[in-house]
Amino acid sequence: MRRLLAVFTVLLCVLLGAPAGVGAAAHEVTYDRYSLKVDGERLVLQSAEFHYFRLPSPELWRDVLEKFRAAGFNAVSIYFSWAYHSPKPGVYDFTGVRDVDRLLRTARQAGLYVIARPGPYINAESTGGGLPAWVKTVPGRARSSAPGYRAAYREWLHRINPIIARHQVTGGGPVILYNAENEYQVNTDAAYMQDIQDQAWADGIDVPITTNDCCDAGSWSSTWATGPGAVQIPGVDDYPQSFECATPEVWGPWGEGLTERLREDIPVFAAEYQAGAIDLGNAGYDKCRELTGPAYMKYFYKNNLVTTGATMFSYYMGYGGTNWGWLAQPNDVYTSYDYGAAITEARQLTPKYDEFKRQGYFLEAVAPLAKTDPVTSPAAPDDPALTTTARANPDTGTQFVLVKHADRAATGTDDATLDWAAPDGRHRVPVRVKGRDAHVLVAGYDLGGQRLVLSTSEIMTHALIGGRDVAVLYGTAGAPGATILRYGTRPVVKVLEGDVRAAYTGGDLRLDYTHDGLARVLVTGGGRRPLLLLLGTDEAAAGFWRAGTGAGAVLVRGTELVRSASASGDTLRLAADTAGGQVEVFASPAARRLRIGTEDVPVTRTASGSLLGATRAPGPVRLPALTSWRSRAEAPEAAPGFDDSRWTAADHTTTVSPHPPKTLPVLYADDYGYHYGNVWYRGHFTAAGSETRIDLNAVTGLRGNYLVWLNGRYLGSAAGGVEADSGDASTPPNPDPGPGHFDVPAGVLKPGADNVISVLVANMGHNDDWIADDLRFKQPRGLVAAAVGGGGVGGTPISWRIQGAPGMDPLRGPLNNGGLYGERTGWQLPTYPDKSWKIAGAELAPGVTWLRTAFRLDLPKGQDAPVGLRFGGDPSPAYRVQIFLNGWNVGQYGGDIGPQRDFVLPAGVLDEHGSNTIALAVTAEQAVAGPGPISLFTYGNVRIAR
Repeated sequence: MRRLLAVFTVLLCVLLGAPAGVGAAAHEVTYDRYSLKVDGERLVLQSAEFHYFRLPSPELWRDVLEKFRAAGFNAVSIYFSWAYHSPKPGVYDFTGVRDVDRLLRTARQAGLYVIARPGPYINAESTGGGLPAWVKTVPGRARSSAPGYRAAYREWLHRINPIIARHQVTGGGPVILYNAENEYQVNTDAAYMQDIQDQAWADGIDVPITTNDCCDAGSWSSTWATGPGAVQIPGVDDYPQSFECATPEVWGPWGEGLTERLREDIPVFAAEYQAGAIDLGNAGYDKCRELTGPAYMKYFYKNNLVTTGATMFSYYMGYGGTNWGWLAQPNDVYTSYDYGAAITEARQLTPKYDEFKRQGYFLEAVAPLAKTDPVTSPAAPDDPALTTTARANPDTGTQFVLVKHADRAATGTDDATLDWAAPDGRHRVPVRVKGRDAHVLVAGYDLGGQRLVLSTSEIMTHALIGGRDVAVLYGTAGAPGATILRYGTRPVVKVLEGDVRAAYTGGDLRLDYTHDGLARVLVTGGGRRPLLLLLGTDEAAAGFWRAGTGAGAVLVRGTELVRSASASGDTLRLAADTAGGQVEVFASPAARRLRIGTEDVPVTRTASGSLLGATRAPGPVRLPALTSWRSRAEAPEAAPGFDDSRWTAADHTTTVSPHPPKTLPVLYADDYGYHYGNVWYRGHFTAAGSETRIDLNAVTGLRGNYLVWLNGRYLGSAAGGVEADSGDASTPPNPDPGPGHFDVPAGVLKPGADNVISVLVANMGHNDDWIADDLRFKQPRGLVAAAVGGGGVGGTPISWRIQGAPGMDPLRGPLNNGGLYGERTGWQLPTYPDKSWKIAGAELAPGVTWLRTAFRLDLPKGQDAPVGLRFGGDPSPAYRVQIFLNGWNVGQYGGDIGPQRDFVLPAGVLDEHGSNTIALAVTAEQAVAGPGPISLFTYGNVRIAR
């Protein structure tokens, strides 16, 4: 009975368009060498990465996850950031924007499985690689079995694991896999890997445990796939494109991009496959999107599918999001974590999304892909420019032939043609392939109630709709196409649209055409149920959306997105995004009415049997100008008379950091509990009057700086340093990180009296722990040396006090605020009274100046028009700006930060129907003109109906 119930549930989920096992009763997850299985049904897992901590608007999580599902993804991969939830030992917060219970419920509601990745280490270009900064003060090497670290990570796992456990597929939830650690390639500690799994099992995890090895088979043990600490399903990360976005024409410098089979008893798992890039060279994320665009996706993803037979894919990233607050690690990224992903930081769909949809629908529709073995290619190309690889399903005989250019440097104009022989030897057809392109051709396939002999067009999707098979096939614009179908008797062929030639010989119907727009062919008779073939270009295919209803699948074209569909009586209802224009729906003949959201759309019946109507364009969006800026200079900490008696005394003489201080006392900010954002130091000394110079060293991470005052006189600034010279190998400590040498101006010293050095240090985030090396992870932040005298170490004794963020913002979390005076006194908050502030001037003095303005919005209801903040002109390296929206630190702007000028203001943080406050904390190294002009803009505008 349970087996019958499981089969019924699987069939119901197929009808509804959701993966079997999501949101239903308890299910069993198993696997063999071919694929995962849910209740015995094979599954091709198609996942994209999403970071909830990079989108601080739980209302928008649903939007992104629904867009994943609409593209054909049946899973989402989610890192859980320890640092995001734990400001200090023993303190954890899973409320508000950190409510991961809500996140997992939302994934289930969107119809997605979840690959849960709680680390403890995640990397993700996030501060500390997801390890809380307080772990830097824990004795013992991180990412190891060292007792101090072990106690810390067990505490985290015992908090996050139970949440994940109660959302597993085995209990009716969405979590189908649990990923232990992340890219743990350091060849040191199998016991650590085993303990993570032991903790997971103890906390109720019973889905398969995976891990991801990086990159191209670097490993943490010589027998890492089978030895001590080995997980059930190890996978491999592949990033063949590197991250050099400035040269998108260079393909594959980091490898072939073929995910290897690690064991004979498990599926091939592409655990992280490159779907974008961090912007190492500050080229801008549009260049990263070009680097990893549709051509790359076709070539590498299809190659991985057919050459290796992978059936488990997770693409990094599907949606990148924002490094708001102090979330970013300092080495590689700036505020935007757009990543050149298929869905932009502002949640807009791109041509990469179209390619994911073409491939994702194919993987969903063509079930034999879940079980294939390599076979001899049925066609050895005569043209040496081409290569072919083939696989076949051993049960159905369905063949999948990959045709691609042998030269990855071939240009898009380098066409080559394959003379393809069908597997049964009865047909030969030409296949034209452009340079840097690849096609997966299908032969010997039961396409619904049809028998597809072969097609030189690729299959996007097919479904039984209203008693007939409807199939969408596509190919490169201008390329010839041929589709051959087998019938018992001569069928009737009616070309409804386009130029298609039909010939029937020996039981086979051959259709020849050129891919141009969208052709429609209706085939009836021949001993089979009717078939509507929709033959289009890549672009035409991308216009289709597939959704499930209780009455079967539907296909929709002309909308910007289809989130879901339902049928009731003669009415088909769509939850969809529209921008105005025609909409066409292929549905059961019983559907005679169309409703999008709550709005009825008048329709007519077409010759194709579809419903055709038109949607209204969204209303215009009007945004206010940002005027009436007010300003106030801060930094009272620089004044000699400032009362710092309540600040923390910086008097430690020892540290757990592997980097010994250059001078005592230890001045590392983390050692005093100040982990994120700016930190102030005040050093008191009694001057002899002969002092000529102040010598400092500060470690800030890349892009950081520090500013120095003596007795209220501004002395200047210096670039912060890093402690180790190399990011990927153990190196000796840098002997002189972030040096700054500041001459003492005449008349500033007060001989025999108290003198005060004030230093404002920017902490740009904490290093990741890429190679599990504390020299890298435990690099200090803040001052690492200080001396007053003629130079060098020693000289006049200095008594130090330190102040950072005074405590955690209970709403926005530990990563939102640093230690600026304005942050400590609430200048960033919308409730702060700024009427006494002066009207902002054109020039800013060295130090910190705050600018504030308020504006009201009333965006059209029922529309999605993401709003951004734009800085005009060129960013200056002489200042950096922290951007606060309604108290949320949504980004940093400046010439030394990165190329970014536009900043997303996400709904939820942004009040779309009320008052908003923008506060800018501008830290200037010299007198400069303020940033500007500053304006609001929209990234897009659609009507959204649910």
